[in-house]
Amino acid sequence: MKKFDTTLYFITDSTGLEENVFLYKVEQALSGGVTIIQLREKNKSTREYMHLAEKVHEISAKYGVPLIIDDRIYVAMAINAEGVHLGQSDMPVNTARKIVGDNMIIGATTKTVEQALEAVKNGADYLGVGAIYPTTTKVKTVLTSVDTLKDICRAVNVPVNAIGGLNKDNCNILENTGISGICVVSAIMKSPDPQKSASELKEISERLKLSI
Repeated sequence: MKKFDTTLYFITDSTGLEENVFLYKVEQALSGGVTIIQLREKNKSTREYMHLAEKVHEISAKYGVPLIIDDRIYVAMAINAEGVHLGQSDMPVNTARKIVGDNMIIGATTKTVEQALEAVKNGADYLGVGAIYPTTTKVKTVLTSVDTLKDICRAVNVPVNAIGGLNKDNCNILENTGISGICVVSAIMKSPDPQKSASELKEISERLKLSI
């Protein structure tokens, strides 16, 4: 298993951005301290997804940061990404593990202790838990309580990251939860200074990890 650090988990959103602007924001975020990056493209064709993934992978490799592909396992395999992230409606974790083998990172989105335990049993290497706050990146948002987040952190032995509407002003709610890091989208993607925002968020996340 490849080593990875989920302290600052950056999920991309290219909506409305020219490719060069998007890639600039990605590089700025990485230079600011992002520790793991997920390319999330819900509406691109496989060919379009692969094209963008290859370019992002080129950048992330310069910083030694693992690239996780959201949902599309064959895109991840085709470009030799470090991992794939699966939601509750995506390919089951145990099926994905059979396909990719032991060396690829597999992450899973979970919202309950039961889902978390099942994902880890089936081979997930880390979990994204949320949404903690309402988010602008998805139309439907099912909120997860901080108490449930704590219960999941106690129940599993893999890194657990909080996700959903998090920014530098609202993370205090995550103190003493046992998380391994935070996942952010808009807090970096919509920032006028992605590098600075990433740096600030990483500092906050490192403090939260030490709070328990």
